[in-house]
Amino acid sequence: MPKVLLLSRQPLAARPLHDWLDHTADDIVLVTMPKAVTGAQDVLAEHFPQHLIVDDYHSWSAERAAEQAARSHGVDLVASSSENDVLRAARLRARLGLPGQGVASATAYRDKVVMKQLVAAAGIAVPAFAPLDSPADLLDFVEAEGYPVVVKPRFGAGAAGVSVLRGPQDVTDFLAGERTSDVPYLPGQWMAESFVSGDFFHIDGIMRDGRVVHAWPAQYTSGCAERIHDELHLGSVMLAADDERTAVLVRMAAEVVAALPAAPHPLAFHLEAWIDGADAPVLCEIASRAGGALIAQAYERAFGVQLAREGLRGQCGAELILTEQPAAPAALVGWAMLPPGHGEFVPPAGTCPVPGTRFELLMEAGSEGKGVTHLLDSAASLFVEGPTADSARRRLMAAIDWWNENTAWK
Repeated sequence: MPKVLLLSRQPLAARPLHDWLDHTADDIVLVTMPKAVTGAQDVLAEHFPQHLIVDDYHSWSAERAAEQAARSHGVDLVASSSENDVLRAARLRARLGLPGQGVASATAYRDKVVMKQLVAAAGIAVPAFAPLDSPADLLDFVEAEGYPVVVKPRFGAGAAGVSVLRGPQDVTDFLAGERTSDVPYLPGQWMAESFVSGDFFHIDGIMRDGRVVHAWPAQYTSGCAERIHDELHLGSVMLAADDERTAVLVRMAAEVVAALPAAPHPLAFHLEAWIDGADAPVLCEIASRAGGALIAQAYERAFGVQLAREGLRGQCGAELILTEQPAAPAALVGWAMLPPGHGEFVPPAGTCPVPGTRFELLMEAGSEGKGVTHLLDSAASLFVEGPTADSARRRLMAAIDWWNENTAWK
């Protein structure tokens, strides 16, 4: 295995990087943050003796420190384990003259305006969109496209900062939110796009050299932005092989990947799109990392490959486990992350009675729920399997109903 500088803010106690990668003590130079190693000092000492803990991990100074560590250790590759590090890893490769996803590719997979410009130029359907570099840009877009309008950070992830503007008051409220926004109201930071109706899907898999190695679609059971705004569950169910939308969405993923600047090493990807009736799918966005929530785990249940692990190993020069498109998943898998409510948590008594379901509590009884403030905030998780997509969906909905009927927040 080559010598790799690994940028990771993932908690070592929750994401077993030492199990995912080979010869970590000798071959991995880990750049991480104090919060990520809390409770895992023994793992850090045994498996990542070559490490750099940076207090202000997201700062420019941290990127400079990472470059210095890369040069001093003579690394051959730079890898990252989360979306926030995709661009900085690409910048380091450029500075160090190392192979892997370059700046142009990383930018296309992170900046949603650049992404949609390239995809639209390839003839793939996208919503009407425009960068927002001033309040006039937003007003012009509303005048041209009408309501509702979706406003989002160009480099955002997990639906953070997304607003749906349905009238003039929403525009006023968005503009008034500048002082409290985590994303600055500056040129290059925001975009607007027209609201798209239709069923919402995600397509996940592995890509390499501008082509899809393998992928499979699933249909969301609720919208990601709605998850935060309305404090709903987040979940999806895989499509069946004979569902005509499966081929349509896998083909779209291949076209989008081909339209964006390629990366030589294997990378996981996560694409989201809408389908409204008989129309062609419309791209929401694509990222060059594994899908969040329980998407990677569901994919592993269906195909035996954990996408976050596979994508990271690919960046580090390891061989892929799955090298071709499967004809069908081993089982139709669904999952859900169940939202915390407000107040003292009283979980359901007993186990979930729905067949083919694995239920896990993520909050302790008696702990204080504060609602959904982040896409991944959850009190419990569910996995279901079924012989058909319909049966998996029915089981998932039945398990969610059981949760809602038997959970209390006092």
